[in-house]
Amino acid sequence: MAGHSQFKNIMHRKGKQDAVRSKLFAKLGREITVSAKLGMPDPNLNPRLRAAILAARAENMPKDNIERAIKKAAGNDSENYEEIRYEGYGPGGTAVIVEAMTDNRNRTAGEVRSAFTKAGGNLAETGAVSFMFDRVGLVEFAAAVGSADTVLEAAIEAGADDVVSTDETHEIYCEQGELAAVSKALEATFGEPRASKLIWKAQTDVAVDDEAAEKVLRLIDVLEDSDDVQNVYSNAQFSDTLLAKLSEQ
Repeated sequence: MAGHSQFKNIMHRKGKQDAVRSKLFAKLGREITVSAKLGMPDPNLNPRLRAAILAARAENMPKDNIERAIKKAAGNDSENYEEIRYEGYGPGGTAVIVEAMTDNRNRTAGEVRSAFTKAGGNLAETGAVSFMFDRVGLVEFAAAVGSADTVLEAAIEAGADDVVSTDETHEIYCEQGELAAVSKALEATFGEPRASKLIWKAQTDVAVDDEAAEKVLRLIDVLEDSDDVQNVYSNAQFSDTLLAKLSEQ
């Protein structure tokens, strides 16, 4: 679990360094618009929209952009996006799940397939690797909100299943159906979380050597660079040496 947490934090920092902000904001805005279109435009009544707004705030997306994305859902000219999940095998026998949101299924499928092929992996059928992951809720807070023991106690009281605390974050995991309730209870104690969302969490991590790990990271970079890809999950477990190296970059 700790390896998963370290990996996510490294990828988050890396994304902040490398991502073009306009592309990042476009993806965040797309999720906000789709969430508002599928449910109520009020984040207090629409958990998915609230999660999308939290994600946007965490990346310092301007308030005007967020409001514009919500209003766009009510317009007749808003694009119709289809949500698709791709699954495949990456370098070193790792499993990868890709969540996309697209208005052109053929284009997106081609991009995702190409990324897997160039990385030495292969795209598989839906369901091929998702059985190796659990669909769970994640509520994330900055480490400064409290000690690991304080957050753990509050998380247990809120109904969470597990907590992973690092020097930077507290990641609280819960059953997917309990996400809204757990998030609300924790927010009453620690304030607004950095994130509150559903994720794919690997049941067992797959250890890979540094050569395969670098290929996995390149695959994830290429996938995340696609305008249509929203999230990428992997069960790759990296060595402490590589994690330390990446942390210094």
